[in-house]
Amino acid sequence: MPEVDVDEYSDIWVFIEEHAGEVAPVSWELLAEAKKLMDEKPDDEELVALAIGSDLEDVAEEAIARGADRVLVADDPIFEPYRADPYGKQFRELVAERKPDIALIGGTTTGRDFAGRVAVPTHAGLTADCTQLGIDDEGHLEAGRPAFGGNVVATIKCENHRPQMATIRPGVFEPLDRDDTRDGEIEYVDVVVTEEETVTEVLEREVGETADITDADRVVAAGGGIEGDTGPIERLAEALDAEVAASRKAVDEGWMPHARQVGQTGKTVRPELYVAVGISGAVQHLEGMNDSDVVIAINNDPNAPIFDHADYGIVGDLFEVCDELVAALEEADDPQEVLA
Repeated sequence: MPEVDVDEYSDIWVFIEEHAGEVAPVSWELLAEAKKLMDEKPDDEELVALAIGSDLEDVAEEAIARGADRVLVADDPIFEPYRADPYGKQFRELVAERKPDIALIGGTTTGRDFAGRVAVPTHAGLTADCTQLGIDDEGHLEAGRPAFGGNVVATIKCENHRPQMATIRPGVFEPLDRDDTRDGEIEYVDVVVTEEETVTEVLEREVGETADITDADRVVAAGGGIEGDTGPIERLAEALDAEVAASRKAVDEGWMPHARQVGQTGKTVRPELYVAVGISGAVQHLEGMNDSDVVIAINNDPNAPIFDHADYGIVGDLFEVCDELVAALEEADDPQEVLA
């Protein structure tokens, strides 16, 4: 593995993930966290947003408003729809030319797909699925991620290779509000990929379930207490106009898909309302939902730890409680009255 002079590398980069004009929320979350990290960097370094896609003028302007000092824009129809090989090559070429010290990428399907295409050829250090970020006294990125089934957080550092890369779980950090008075520079870079060099082609796209629980304002989460019967949870979620989520127990049992798991080994959510149904309240689960505005817990065990972290608790048979809540919500002129 070739050695690098780490002193040649500077700046923090954040990849702005965009699809058909829509920016993944994790991009703005990472810009906000990277702005905090910049407090530990030399004053002459910049927070750089990297946008790859097509028709990115509005995206670039929003990146400045969200905290970037500079936006590098690779704008070409070849990048739409997403394919890993052109994205990866464009990113690699920019890394070789500009030498970023740190590169942060959202831990989405897209980010996980192409991050390795950058890290492996460039011999960078890549930490996946991070939930914590920091910079130590020597300027090394401290990337924290769940380990041993979520029982501990492992802090990983890459001291000898650059860039220091990390994919970060969506929903972990709070984005900054947009500030259109900010100044920054938008720089359009040369597109270094061509269709002739691209080995993949999108022949047809089929979009399946696209709901993302990290974006939901309301979440109803099922735990081991549902004993495989998801009906009451789904009916309550529908009555609340909420997304369905799950604890690790419900996912491990095969009752819910992993995409809906909340916790250290799942996703992090910050909804206005979180209803935990039949969830005991293990610390691994709490890590994924403890920033919810209002938490309602339903459990038949009055000593369940989840009640210590709930704003409202209901002790009782979860199936009966869910059915009663659904009936009350359907009868009410204003569902907020039921929740109150």
